[in-house]
Formats: sequence, structure tokens, C-alpha cells
Amino acid sequence: MTVAALDSPLLRLHPDDPVAVARRALQAGEALPSGGATVAPIPRGHKVALVAIESGAVVRKYGQPIGIARGPIAVGEHVHDHNLVSPSRDGAPTPQASAPAPSAPAASAPQASVRAAPTPPTAATASRERPEATFDGLVRPDGRVGTRNYVAVLSTVNCSATVVRRIAAAFSAPGALDEHPAVSGVIAVTHGSGCGLSADGEGLELLRRTLAGYARHPNVGGVVVVGLGCEVNQMSGVSLPDGIPVVRMTIQQRGGTRATIAAGVEAVRELLPVAGAVRRTPVAASELILGLNCGGSDAWSGVSANPVLGAAVDRLVAAGGTAVLAETPEIHGAEHLLTARADPEVAAELRARVAWWERYVAGDGSSLDNNPSPGNRAGGVTTIEEKSLGAVAKGGTTPLRAVYGYAEPVTERGLVFMDTPGYDPVSVTGIVAGGATLVCFTTGRGSVFGGKPAPSLKLATTDELYRRMTDDMDFNCGPVLDGSASVDELGESLFAEILAVASGATTRSEELDFGDEEFAPWQRGSVL
Repeated sequence: MTVAALDSPLLRLHPDDPVAVARRALQAGEALPSGGATVAPIPRGHKVALVAIESGAVVRKYGQPIGIARGPIAVGEHVHDHNLVSPSRDGAPTPQASAPAPSAPAASAPQASVRAAPTPPTAATASRERPEATFDGLVRPDGRVGTRNYVAVLSTVNCSATVVRRIAAAFSAPGALDEHPAVSGVIAVTHGSGCGLSADGEGLELLRRTLAGYARHPNVGGVVVVGLGCEVNQMSGVSLPDGIPVVRMTIQQRGGTRATIAAGVEAVRELLPVAGAVRRTPVAASELILGLNCGGSDAWSGVSANPVLGAAVDRLVAAGGTAVLAETPEIHGAEHLLTARADPEVAAELRARVAWWERYVAGDGSSLDNNPSPGNRAGGVTTIEEKSLGAVAKGGTTPLRAVYGYAEPVTERGLVFMDTPGYDPVSVTGIVAGGATLVCFTTGRGSVFGGKPAPSLKLATTDELYRRMTDDMDFNCGPVLDGSASVDELGESLFAEILAVASGATTRSEELDFGDEEFAPWQRGSVL
């Protein structure tokens, strides 16, 4: 969607919405374009009632249900968690059982006009509209294509994490890799698990799948695996790649900490020239696997950054590439927008994943509505349904082709979904383990996330955030909000930026050397 009219202090996103979003902070008593006035101050990005809303009525935003009115809401009232409840909460009526949301008269609707973005190019028309999209990728011997070229040092268990970090640290000093300019760096992949787990449990299976995904990642050109020796997660149970050199060692067999660090450093030195022999070459954009994530969302995430990313995703899919949408708790209440564009089996699988999460949180006496963080709520997001409706926009408009479990290898092209938690490091770890070679990360409050081996391109929702956190933001989606650029125009620019980063352009988080603390596998099962 594109904002076309800018003279109103309010943005109404759909004619059926009984609420609008404040473009700026509103004071009590400010006149509303549809009549009436604000009852209390309304923070920027928060919702104000345009019409009287009855107790128990469904409240809509984007034309979709976001919650149930706790009681009567008067025209001009601030609509937030004090008077709006998620249907996910115990005791809240379901939207189907609630009265339909009232609509403001079209003639007096106090809204900025919103029009749909132009239809994205299809695979059939993309080649006629522009030359084939390409990037300068790193082609592995087995045909996989990377965007970066790391040597990875992996720990099988937390007991070997310190040794792994010290091996990698030997190559972190300025100039340590000057003789190997094609190598992006040496990364330590460590975690807090690997033992005290059931040998046949889900927790061990997930950890092994995640480690295997990093070991065989297209952005990794060589691997050193370090274990203690007696852990449950024996490296023989981790599927390690055949197409790149892999060195295995355990601390107990090597004779302790110092001996293993020395052996690991020597192993990395031997791998560097092998990994560094690969050179970038032009490849089709169809070889790119793009991970999608959002963090520190605000009310503008679903209006600017997420739709802009969705427009770029449509272009990538039209070019034959792959995009991985994730964060299952953050599609709750909006999953119907994805299942409507999936075949029956894929739709059923997605619904099953959402149902699993509903049971999972209920087992803790919790609710999926606990997902929006304090920062999300301060930014104007009231319920999980409201957050989800904005979040799914990252996936664009193309059909949903497949649903994957956490860290499963992504093999289908087009838009796919991976079942992950909404917690950013855990979600991105799963997406990258599945094969994503680049991540686009939208943020409204301001995230500093960055990852290795897949670079993270961060998208700011507003001009203000882009200026305030200029050291961390890569792309500004704020022009959507002031009408100086459309979602479609920024989607085109973002797609070009994605291809540039895939070709080696440095992201802000890479400049800051983020990624050494962000490997966070989803921990499941009993700890014994």
C-alpha cells in the first residue's frame, strides 16, 4: 500500500477499520476530521477510535480483527491494552462470536488515502521488464551458492565452547587474514547445550540439525569441529558436509585445553588457503535464499518496512529465488492470509504448526498474546493479532510453497515458511541453519541484530529511527509514510540492495562485527 494524502494527522488503513493510527502525538481535545475530538493524549503510532465501539465488538485494523473491546469505547478514545483484549486471552470472546466492527461513513472518513501497490512482476513478465537479476556469488563444488566465505569452528557441547572461541580469536586481530582476502572471517559457533539431554529426545535432534545446517552452510568454506569427548552430542551423530574440508577433534583425546587450542589453530591455518581459493562469479538471483525476520516492531512495521520487504520478496520470487518467512507465534491471527495462497496440504501443515503453538503456550498457563514485548506495546502494537497482521506482510503476495520444521534444509523455491519461535536470535538461527544466505530484518523500535555466517540487512520503519540509529540501520522505509516514495518503489530499491549485499557489500552489523553471540539454537526437551 502507498500513502497518498498527507494532510490528516490520522492514518486509517482500511475503510472498515473503526480505528486510525496517529501520525503524530495528539493532545486531548484535538478535533477529528470525522467529527468529535480526542478524549485523551494519543502517542504517535497508537490507535484512536473513529466511531463508538460497543463492548465485546470486534475491533479491526488493516480490515482484519485485532481484538475485542473490553467495554464501550467512545469516539476519540485511545485504543490500546487498557480497553482492547486479544482473542487469544482466556475469557475473551472469539471474533466469530462478536458483533461486527462499526465502520465510519466513507464521506467523513478521517484517513490518508491508501492504495494497493502495483501488482508485482510475475516470473513470466520479469524477464521482459528487466534484465535477469544476478549477484556475484560463491559457487561451492556441489553447486550451492554462498554470499560470504567463512571458516567455522563448531562446538558439539558447551564444555568445548571456550576452546572454540579461543581458536577463532587467534584470527581476529587486524591483519590476521590479510593473506586470504577471499575469506570473510573465522567464526566460533558455540552454544549452551550438548549434554544432559536424552540421547533419543527432540532436544538433541534439534541441536544436531542446527549444527549440521551451519556446518554445511553455503557461506562456510571449511569447518573445524571440537568436542569434549564424553558428551551426549557425539560428533559422529552430527551430519557434517562432504563438499568442503572438515577437521574433527576432542579435548580429551588431544590432551587438554592448550593442546586442543594449538591443534585447532593449526587446523584453521590449513583450511584458510582452501576456503580462500573460491572466487565470486555472476549467478542468477534464483540461487539466493533470503531469510525474513522482524524485531522491535512498532505500529509502523506493518505499514512501511514489512510491506516494502514483501515487495522485494515478490521480485526475488519472480526471479526464481527463495524467501523464508518464520516466527510462528507472530503469524497467529493472520495465518489465514498465508493459507489462502497455499495448496491444501501446505495450508493444513501451517495450521497444524499454529495449533501446536497454542497448545504449547497453554501448557505453561500462558498465551500467544504474551509475544508482543513491552517495546512493541509502547510502539502502538496492542495484541498478537495486530502484530501478526503486520508481520506477514514481509512475505509479499506470492503463493506459499512449503512449510519446514525448525532448521530443516530448505529445498523448495519461492516463498516458504519455517516453524520457529518469535525470539529473534533463535528464529534467525533456525532460518540460517535451513540455508538462508542473507537475512532481511525489519525493525520499528530499533534492533542491533547481526549474524554470521549470513549477513543481516536491517530495515528501519521511519525516517526518525533511520537517523537516530544510523550506525545500525541499512535501509530506510520511512519515505512510505510521508508519501515521498511508494512501497513498490522502495521494494525495487531494496531488491537492488539485497543483490548488492549478496555480492559482498558490507552491512552495518558486519561493520560492527556482530554475529559472534547470536547463534541460539531452539532448546527443547528435558535437561537431565
